[in-house]
Amino acid sequence: MLTERMLQITLGGSEWVLYLLLILSIASIAVMVERLLFFRANRIAWERLLERIEPLMHPNEVDKIEDVVKAWPGPEAGILRAVFDGVPKGLAATEKLVQAALLNEQQRMEKRLSFLGTLGNNAPFIGLFGTVLGIIRAFSDLSLDVKGGANVVMAGISEALIATAVGLFVAIPAVIAYNYFMGRSSKAGVLAQSIANKLMALKQS
Repeated sequence: MLTERMLQITLGGSEWVLYLLLILSIASIAVMVERLLFFRANRIAWERLLERIEPLMHPNEVDKIEDVVKAWPGPEAGILRAVFDGVPKGLAATEKLVQAALLNEQQRMEKRLSFLGTLGNNAPFIGLFGTVLGIIRAFSDLSLDVKGGANVVMAGISEALIATAVGLFVAIPAVIAYNYFMGRSSKAGVLAQSIANKLMALKQS
């Protein structure tokens, strides 16, 4: 009885799976565009901040760097502000404050990237599920039209395989985008850590 009920559900075919993949694809594109704009704005913010403080990277100019950083808006400057907030408390406290600021910035940069990673890993399985549903329907159609023979099955299977193809089509860009943005996030973190280390060295000299 349960098998018959499940069969009736699966005979609906794989069309709804294709609609699901379409919705997920649109969502992934939206995330990609949003993150692309975010990383572009983040890069520009760092470049502008560096333009202000790099000429001041000298021991006798540290106070001017501190004034620039404290007046500068945005989380990028927040990482560098942690250096000046921590120095009076000691090196260990400074390193912890900088690390905490970096972790906050890392979370901000990696926001929504888990969706792309999850979609890249699971979209092929969703497509495969749609293919299985299509094959079940193809064999069910064959049982109702035995005279059609292999033609009925082949037509149904070819339609069912579309779901697998669409699943891969959704997954591949998501994986590429995930790896790209994670790389950008890692590079931005290294840059921020490098600048913070330079400031700590200048402040202690």
